[in-house]
Amino acid sequence: MDTMIDRFAPVVLGNGAAVLFRGDILHILPALDAGSVDHVVTDPPYSSGGQSRGTRMATTSQKYIVTNKNGGKYSDFLGDNRDQRGYTYWFSLWASFCYRLLRPGGLFLSFTDWRQFPATSDAIQAAGFVWRGAVVWDKTEGSRPDKGRFRHQAEYLLWGSHGPHRPRPNAPCLPGVYRHAVRAVDKHHMAGKPTALMADLLRITNPGDVILDPFMGSGTTGVAAIQSGRRFVGVEQSPAIFDVAVSRINAALSE
Repeated sequence: MDTMIDRFAPVVLGNGAAVLFRGDILHILPALDAGSVDHVVTDPPYSSGGQSRGTRMATTSQKYIVTNKNGGKYSDFLGDNRDQRGYTYWFSLWASFCYRLLRPGGLFLSFTDWRQFPATSDAIQAAGFVWRGAVVWDKTEGSRPDKGRFRHQAEYLLWGSHGPHRPRPNAPCLPGVYRHAVRAVDKHHMAGKPTALMADLLRITNPGDVILDPFMGSGTTGVAAIQSGRRFVGVEQSPAIFDVAVSRINAALSE
């Protein structure tokens, strides 16, 4: 009988430097080997757009594209329609799968926004991780304006560890705030993060480490991992977005 992992045969790039799965994380993550990755660095759908059931169920382009300027440029992404209780339970479920996959001392880093910050911190701890704190991504003044109100200029990276975290003796002292603008030339996903931001964050890991991104999207974490001498395992559910990730990570391997 075929195993679950056989039914989700990965795309293997660079002689195993990158292993990419297309499918639902709730099916794929349980089929991976326990203790097979060093760190998780990811950017899940926040499910924070819309305050009612009707608006939450809208497509991501309807919720997050303010003007028609980029209409149709980016594919809609999946999994962004949960209410907060559903989001918290779902997050703690897949994060607990990641806990099993991480080696002791491994780090779990996940983006969130101001709406889901409390739920995300609860879910990280419910999954078994030691919560270590939050890092601020300053999106610069190019972020979405909000007339008469404070600009939503920041998103947050919440991080924890699989048990004790013991940095290597020569580990750098990393900033708690990173300022990176979203630039069109580096944007391949509706909610994509800058490649330079992901490269900065990966400095908390070591060259040669295996980085898992359960919400690979257009592959930005994978590109940053490959460019900095890490190995990468990624999962993405959307076929169109998965293809973008494969293309970008292949290009990074060829540089």
